[in-house]
Amino acid sequence: MENTYNLPDTDLNLLSEFEVHLERASTGKRFGNMLIDAIAFYVVYIVLILLVPASSRAFFFTPLLGNILGMVVFALFFGCFEAATRGKTLGKLLTRTRAVQEDGSPITTEMAFIRGFSRIVPFEAFSALGSPSYPWHDRWSHTFVIDEAASSLKDQ
Repeated sequence: MENTYNLPDTDLNLLSEFEVHLERASTGKRFGNMLIDAIAFYVVYIVLILLVPASSRAFFFTPLLGNILGMVVFALFFGCFEAATRGKTLGKLLTRTRAVQEDGSPITTEMAFIRGFSRIVPFEAFSALGSPSYPWHDRWSHTFVIDEAASSLKDQ
């Protein structure tokens, strides 16, 4: 049997007609994210330390190597978390915020890891001061954090 139904000639690209409104997360929410995420990171880091055999801890946690290892784990923690959840961390889940690309679409895995490793740059936390908050890890990855309740997004 032949299909005689023809679709009307319309523009099927609905995303181009979808209006995107992005409301930046407040500095207070960003600070809350940082506190929650710092607590989560230290819990994970302490668990990882406890998983290292006691005989190896002296080697892995010398002052220099311990600091480098801590920074790498910190960057990977944030990069992996944001890559797996499309721009969220535990703090962002609780405050209903999300990291997105500048056009409102979800961040890529590459962007998530740029954000993670940018966080270990000395004094990076001070770049978040001000309102609206636009820290280096947002600038360098071409992303920013939005308030999900006040925004409409592409491909949520």
